[in-house]
Amino acid sequence: MGFPKIRAQTVLHVATLVAMAFALWMMFVWVPTDINQGVVQRILYIHVPVAWVSMVAIVGVAAASVLYLVTKREVWDRLALSMAEVGVMFGAIMLISGMIWAKPVWEVWWTGEAKLTTALILFFIYVAYLMFRAYFPPGDQRMRLSAIIAIIGAIDTPIIYYASVLWQEAHPPLVVGPVAEEENLVAAEIGLTLLVSVIAFTLLFFSLLTTRNGLARTENEYETLKFTMAKTEVAEIL
Repeated sequence: MGFPKIRAQTVLHVATLVAMAFALWMMFVWVPTDINQGVVQRILYIHVPVAWVSMVAIVGVAAASVLYLVTKREVWDRLALSMAEVGVMFGAIMLISGMIWAKPVWEVWWTGEAKLTTALILFFIYVAYLMFRAYFPPGDQRMRLSAIIAIIGAIDTPIIYYASVLWQEAHPPLVVGPVAEEENLVAAEIGLTLLVSVIAFTLLFFSLLTTRNGLARTENEYETLKFTMAKTEVAEIL
């Protein structure tokens, strides 16, 4: 008797569970408490990864939308919508975690600085995309206009990343990436925890995406079947 076949999606879910458990252990147990900000600094390990995922997701929505426009294959349409639905959740967590971090550090929940404003714009772009998809009649025109909304969101992502460099404001400077300055680099324990957290939340995004996309495919098959049955019933009546 052979071994049961293991689905790639199952492997992804298990890897996500292990990575998230390990990341949470590093966040709240292994990494030392920051001497300047205290315990609230630990939200960094959630805020930065979800911000990263929310920006990657909108780029994915734009890419999938463009692929749909080129190929006219519904698989790209479903993928774009699924990415947007998962991405908007990470965008909301990005804003909420940022405000929780800001209150004890800046003594305000929100400021109008560029990085926060552009991040809020990204969240509104997600909401606009999903509302447009929900209320605009189905068809090629909806996808074309949806693609424009997604591309605007994709353009917003590099602005969010470089905002703290272009406009020197209250938001902490970049500690990772190509333009992070050497004096802003974090300690080894913080950097390693941040890296593991980014990997874990990225896996979580793809795990949720595969689940949502599979559900969208099932919904599409159901709608197709319902339309076919209705068409058959009309033909029988005539």
